[in-house]
Amino acid sequence: MGRLFGTDGVRGLANGELTADLALGLGEAAARVLVDTVDRGGRRPLAVVGRDTRISGQFLEHAVVAGLASAGVDVLRLRVVPTPGVAYLTDLLDADLGVVISASHNPMPDNGIKFLARGGVKLDDAVERAIEAAMDAAPLRPTGADVGRVTKYAGTADDYADHLLSTLDGGHARPLEGLTVVLDCAHGAAHEVGPAVLSAAGATVIAIGDRPDGLNINDGCGSTHLEPLRAAVLEHGADVGIAVDGDADRCLAVDATGAVVDGDQILAVLALGLHEAGRLADDTLVVTVMSNLGLHLAMKDAGVQVVQTAVGDRYVLEAMKVGGYSLGGEQSGHVILSDHATTGDGLLTALHLLQRMRATGRTLADLAGVVTRLPQVLVNVRGVDKTRADDEKVLAAVALEEAALGETGRVLLRPSGTEPVVRVMVEAPTHDVAQGVADRLAEVVRERLAL
Repeated sequence: MGRLFGTDGVRGLANGELTADLALGLGEAAARVLVDTVDRGGRRPLAVVGRDTRISGQFLEHAVVAGLASAGVDVLRLRVVPTPGVAYLTDLLDADLGVVISASHNPMPDNGIKFLARGGVKLDDAVERAIEAAMDAAPLRPTGADVGRVTKYAGTADDYADHLLSTLDGGHARPLEGLTVVLDCAHGAAHEVGPAVLSAAGATVIAIGDRPDGLNINDGCGSTHLEPLRAAVLEHGADVGIAVDGDADRCLAVDATGAVVDGDQILAVLALGLHEAGRLADDTLVVTVMSNLGLHLAMKDAGVQVVQTAVGDRYVLEAMKVGGYSLGGEQSGHVILSDHATTGDGLLTALHLLQRMRATGRTLADLAGVVTRLPQVLVNVRGVDKTRADDEKVLAAVALEEAALGETGRVLLRPSGTEPVVRVMVEAPTHDVAQGVADRLAEVVRERLAL
């Protein structure tokens, strides 16, 4: 079996690359690798399985469940629930593993299967390789009373909602009273629990993107398409707009004027709040190399250290775990509040962002203004050998441009992890300066790394 797992589980065209047969095999293999074989005191192995609203999630869920149960694992079907809800319930219910059927922000024809280990944590590369290897082994075939039982779990939405509310200061004391919020649910997994949680916290909620039909998830809505959210915020005169993606593990926002507030700005608002309260572990924020320089400068001014990782929330999570840090995330809206969650959680992020607005009495535009975003230009250079991105003359050209920018900008040149391209990202005081630097470096890359 070749490499199946990408940066976030196994993804592909549903019923194309990602078939029911593959899903069943993955369920069997994951049972073999992730189910703890030590004594549980007589307790049977247990998995929880949740999905987003894609129509293909129905057959893929049944296939994964069949694989798990055929390997002797009892399964609790969570049905439609955000990815972070599956992570939370994996831990709450002391399950041996969790499974999410979702392709996150991808369009509807795609789907994916993601596994979580005990405690609701993402798998490391070694465990993913072990699952892939187990796909080639003879499957487990218990019989009689040893096959798994499959049950619907009735408490999915209530348990997850209660957890989210419990993370707020004052718990269930309606700390968002007085805020009018537009919430774009992306016709995805948060379409019911999202509006319910914000309402329970005291906000007046105007929900959009809350009518999934199995086909419209992420379709012109949610965190990847903010235009409907901006229009709704302005139409209703709302204080703020919140957009999650199809599986609700990321969150972006729009202020009352319709201006977009990205993940970097959300991280800054949350970091400063935790810093002031003495709850930002080691006074450190974890971000990826793609975060805007404006965030770094704002954190430096506030006395907050910044740790950088490679692109991908899994790398942010790894750095947070190693350093014991409490806040990290990406410009795309993946925000990890490790005191409350094991993964990015769009609804959790929204609640804490809105709580910061109410606690300070400030608008989101005012709070987010702490970050002055520098113009950022990204050029993808194709038709080159990305394995030679450390070419001496390429690196010399980068160093020359960095020296010219000084502290007013930065350059990031890296080979893509998913495409045959070299990415050149430049931040500078103006867009024209950034574009000029990026174009010059892209030309050097084309000349030096030509195939």
